[in-house]
Amino acid sequence: MKKSTLGLAVIAAIPMFSSVQVLAADEAATSIEKIQVTGSRINRTDMETASPITVIGDDFIAKSGFTSVADILSTQPSAAGISLGASSNNGSGGSATVNLRGMGSQRTLVLLNGRRMVSSGTGADSSVDLNTIPVAMIKSIEILKDGASAVYGSDAIAGVVNIITKKDFEGSELNVEGSRTTKGDGNNYGVSLLHGMNIADGNLVVGAQYSNRGEVIQSDRRFVEPGESSFIPEGTLGGRTYQGNGVFADRTTSYDFTTSSYAQTPNELYSLFTSFDKELDSDTTFNVDLMYTRRESNQQLAPQPASIDLSTSSLDSTYTDSFRDADTGDLADSLEYRRRMVDAGPRIYEQETDTYRVSVALQGLLDNDASWDVSATYGRNDSKDKVQNSINASRVEESIYANQALWFSGDSLDRSLLTSNDSIYTESNEGGNEQFILSAGYSAVTESDIGYAIGVENRFESGYYTPDLITQLGESTAAQQDPTEGDFSVQSIYFETSMPVLETVTLEGAARYDNYSTFGGETTWKLGATWNVTEEFMVRSVLATGFRAPNVSELFGGNSGSYDYLADPWGNEQDAQILVNYTSDNDLKAEESRSFTFGMVWEVADGLSTTLDYWKFDITNAITRLDVQNEMNSCFAGDSESCSSVNITQSGDLSNLSSALTNVGSQETSGVDWNISYSADNYRINLDTTYLIKFEEDDINYTGTIDGNIGGYSKIKSNLSVNYDLTDSLNILYNARFLRGMDGDYYGENFSTDNVIYHDISMSYNLNDALRFTGGMNNIFDKEPEKVLGGNDMGTVPEVYDVIGSRVFASVNYKF
Repeated sequence: MKKSTLGLAVIAAIPMFSSVQVLAADEAATSIEKIQVTGSRINRTDMETASPITVIGDDFIAKSGFTSVADILSTQPSAAGISLGASSNNGSGGSATVNLRGMGSQRTLVLLNGRRMVSSGTGADSSVDLNTIPVAMIKSIEILKDGASAVYGSDAIAGVVNIITKKDFEGSELNVEGSRTTKGDGNNYGVSLLHGMNIADGNLVVGAQYSNRGEVIQSDRRFVEPGESSFIPEGTLGGRTYQGNGVFADRTTSYDFTTSSYAQTPNELYSLFTSFDKELDSDTTFNVDLMYTRRESNQQLAPQPASIDLSTSSLDSTYTDSFRDADTGDLADSLEYRRRMVDAGPRIYEQETDTYRVSVALQGLLDNDASWDVSATYGRNDSKDKVQNSINASRVEESIYANQALWFSGDSLDRSLLTSNDSIYTESNEGGNEQFILSAGYSAVTESDIGYAIGVENRFESGYYTPDLITQLGESTAAQQDPTEGDFSVQSIYFETSMPVLETVTLEGAARYDNYSTFGGETTWKLGATWNVTEEFMVRSVLATGFRAPNVSELFGGNSGSYDYLADPWGNEQDAQILVNYTSDNDLKAEESRSFTFGMVWEVADGLSTTLDYWKFDITNAITRLDVQNEMNSCFAGDSESCSSVNITQSGDLSNLSSALTNVGSQETSGVDWNISYSADNYRINLDTTYLIKFEEDDINYTGTIDGNIGGYSKIKSNLSVNYDLTDSLNILYNARFLRGMDGDYYGENFSTDNVIYHDISMSYNLNDALRFTGGMNNIFDKEPEKVLGGNDMGTVPEVYDVIGSRVFASVNYKF
């Protein structure tokens, strides 16, 4: 197959230029080598596929100061909604995720060298913790931006992220890096060592990486307004504070929880990885990849808010007389006692996760130039997480009855009082995930350029999460939670083909059947086409179906409580965080989807190329929880079905507010991706833009909106990079990230955020062939985040806006 000029244009049009991509283009002009492109199982000789793909090279990653995969992916215009990361303090468990198109991290499939990564986090997780993949081992990251269930199976509804590791490496490479904010906090540093050598007629690559991320306290940022919680250190009874002499008055103060909470969460990562490639003979190659990552992470929240219903019959009349009805003298059977447990100290969340992965593969060529492969991949994730200074509600209640004068006085409590009857305890939880995959495939291209691939796969997944016994019994002041445990297996067969029907038109097709032990079989298909109108202009399109099987936590998850940010239309609740009971369902079915892309690739002139792609995704039978806020509002308006759907009364009793997983959800989203790239002798310019036409979930339109629960769906996100070689040794990289303003609604109050542009700049200097220095600053104008009413933290959405501020970074890379 002849390599066309357009084939080079496709490569050149890939966003985020790096030396890896430029080298690939140079080599393509002089040699023909079969490669496997993300989104296809067919080993082909060019990059001309119907699917849009973005490639991010290791050179760009190093120059931009990125230290984690999550940071790299969260800045992509194709990312939306909420992706967990360094600034996710409440409920993240220290994990980092990617959320393509805003369709949910569980709908983005993450691969390592074309094979699935094990779900990882704190147990029975639905997505991959990107912290488990060390940046030092990355050669490139490929982002497939259309549905790929027909090729890869479940979870590839929104797209695929394929992380390619470094192989065929000789020599040693040491990298030391560090960064800190311009405010003197958030100190990050890391070191990595990579060594490659030829041994036993093969190539062995061994690497190790250590990184440490420092904390930032929320109140240390001037844009963070003091928190106003009704749970105060002095304590309240029936919403009132004690004035002495048996008198209680309405609460007039609130508690600022921002002084104890993290804006950037600390963690430490220890990673070891190795790969070995060996030619057993001229036609057979053996490969083994091993990876281990240990994560030790922390989050910190303000001291536990304790809510205790006290029986008035057990209280001294001195403290209850103020609450008697003025006319009848009647007294309620119980009164709520609230207290911010500052005497116990802040809630410190600690996670220790160990993630292991080993993949062994044999690949070979046959006499007809066809290729085959067999592989076995095993992944395991074990975790232990703790919450220090947790509060045992039952023991606190006992202590209050026994020491009423102390608890109601409004004075601070001696910690010894809390420890004497185990009112304070350390919550300890355990969890894990396991995955085992056996696969075999065959790929060939006939003399008439018809390519095809066929393969089989057997996959086993399991997960569990065991909360602390006190949490399970509901005796903690935190939300009650039940254990989760379950597993499933799936057997799959797939077929893919690529065939020229005219000299300039190629059709692509794929079909896959997956049989799940939990719900049965599912068939998906894909049909694509490319039309080389001229050597410089190509049209491409893909229509595909997809599915996502319910994961372990969705099928077997125990009931768990979550304090969600909600607006109570009845005004009964004192705080914006309201307890919601989350439930699962082991009868859930698979989600179904249909995706469509249509676009073009055009080499406009020498060095100048552009891609333009329209995309549309539709999901039906989506596994979702009903929008609790919407159901509450409808219930308040008199809709009885909405009341029963979330288990509340029309009078506004939210004590049993619940949200069950169901297959009644839907998503519809569409937009346009536009990329312009220009490359000359000493500079490269790249502009990558996503325009969101529509994002609708469960019949609610989120297009151009931002919310504390769902994140941001900006209509326009754009990245500009200018990579300029001042000399052969000195390079400057400038990046600008644009985020169009969004609208929101909170408690019926409409608000809007402004457009935001973040500017980053770095400089890289090669002292010689062995030593390179890199330094720069991200968010150089210290742009503060936009205010979001009802935001999930710090008065904004940290997963959308930069809450840390300007950061300077530097690194030294030494090859020897």
